[in-house]
Amino acid sequence: MYTETEDVAFLAVKINFLLGLRVGELAALKWEDCKDLSHLHIVHEEVRNQETNQHEIIEHTKTNRDGFVILIPKAISILKKIPKQGKYIFMRDGERITSRQIAYVLEKFAERRKMRKTYASNLNANGVPLDCIREMLGHSNLSTPLEYIYNPLTEKETYDLISKAL
Repeated sequence: MYTETEDVAFLAVKINFLLGLRVGELAALKWEDCKDLSHLHIVHEEVRNQETNQHEIIEHTKTNRDGFVILIPKAISILKKIPKQGKYIFMRDGERITSRQIAYVLEKFAERRKMRKTYASNLNANGVPLDCIREMLGHSNLSTPLEYIYNPLTEKETYDLISKAL
């Protein structure tokens, strides 16, 4: 879809299946948050100001802690496609794309919450420790990621995995 429209909002949605960020964290990503090509430093979040109804960037995340997300080769490949128009990664016509604009694209193709659930479930199904998943999702409580995780495997894949484990 990006190749047809060249709208980076499509790349934002695509890369977030590999990053698992909150949409507000995704919209607030700056190029400086990508210190090296192995991690993203998550330190900002976009919020809507209740008084002005404007989207603003705040210098902390929902949990008031910064975090790091691993950049896998697929994510790096997507980042390299994004033209640098300013300090934010996701920009259109010189303006930062808001979380609402990203959510609009996401809602056309998937349910908004499913992106983080798919991310967490795929990590879990491939043996990533729950504490690592919790950290990558930016949760402080170890039980919170359990609300996100479902079994993405087919019945046969699940059977084979159980057989191998026992």
